[in-house]
Amino acid sequence: MAFRGGAKRSLGSILCSYRSSTTATAANGRGFSTCVSNKRAVSSQVTETQTSIPLRLANPQCGSALFLLRTLSVGASSSPDQMSLIKQLRQRTSAPIKDVKAALIDCNWEIEAALKELRRRGKVLASKKSSRMASEGLLALAQNESRAAIIELNCETDFVARNEIFQYLASALAKQALLVEGSSQQVPGVIPIASEHLEDLKLNLEHPKISGETTVQNAITEVAAVMGENIKLRRGFVMPTASHGVVSTYLHASPQPGLGRIAGILSLEVEDKSALLDAIQRVGSELAMHVVAAKPLFLTKEHVSSDALESEWEILKSQAESTGKSQMAIDKIVEGRLRKYYEEVVLMEQKFIVDDSVNVKTLLDKLSKEVGSPVKIESFFRMEVGEAIQRLEASNTSENLAEAA
Repeated sequence: MAFRGGAKRSLGSILCSYRSSTTATAANGRGFSTCVSNKRAVSSQVTETQTSIPLRLANPQCGSALFLLRTLSVGASSSPDQMSLIKQLRQRTSAPIKDVKAALIDCNWEIEAALKELRRRGKVLASKKSSRMASEGLLALAQNESRAAIIELNCETDFVARNEIFQYLASALAKQALLVEGSSQQVPGVIPIASEHLEDLKLNLEHPKISGETTVQNAITEVAAVMGENIKLRRGFVMPTASHGVVSTYLHASPQPGLGRIAGILSLEVEDKSALLDAIQRVGSELAMHVVAAKPLFLTKEHVSSDALESEWEILKSQAESTGKSQMAIDKIVEGRLRKYYEEVVLMEQKFIVDDSVNVKTLLDKLSKEVGSPVKIESFFRMEVGEAIQRLEASNTSENLAEAA
């Protein structure tokens, strides 16, 4: 073994040479990175069985190195069969290797018992982490001929959002949202789905590491246990297809089909029931991308809320009055800037991002002539991962501090 070969030298010289190297490293200003390297070098000489190092051989000044060797020597290796079990359980769970080994040791190397123990521990930890903020994650989209469903699944870090298990769960939840009772109602607009309603639904998973029939809530807890982070199903929505039309979608920052960080969804309807939908779908996809990029707040001028309009008018009037011009000039300034406001927040008035020589209203007029029947946007929806979460968390924190005071 590696340690026995090295034991021919004085253990005291080994330990003190370790201290000398770290001291020299600290002197050249690179103590931390070299210390890590040195720890790795020492670990290569650690015995595969427990070894007791006589204190009289160790230089008192090398106490940290002695502690390091003792720590690494305890259970530092396993038999080939045990290593195989560790590998199998890690492949089945994706849990950290130290947790996998600890569970196997506690269960006398019975892999099925260790699997149950590992999941039990993970669920306990997951419940403890449920209060931590989860503002990262993914949007998952599923669609059929009658509707499109989108959900937001949150986690704590972008690292977990890139994990295949997390992505598989998000996709499975979106597909489940399509089946929610009542989501096929032919009503305009977006229908919200309460996350509590989704959590109680049954889910049939077929991923190698999370499989079988379970509830949505249990599946989320299972993945949270595996990932070691707080994972939450934040919200879900369904947009029904118009009586004769299409629902077009676009996902931005998409790691794979059906997943992304920002989504644009809109419903287009054509009056003539016999009109072909290919051209409408093509333009609809571009408009969904436009919704993501341009961030419209309202569909038409008439949809602008009176509160928003009044607030903007007051701001523009105050700005115009600061110029010191006449009332007539101020009214013209406010009117011009209000048109600019509409172009920024109203979808039908916005410049089309694919061709800024036309606005969306003109684009739909051209599309109507192409298909031979009037085409209109029934509704649209834009959604982004984590939007407003930071603000809500800050608000809740302020409220808690105020109550404590």
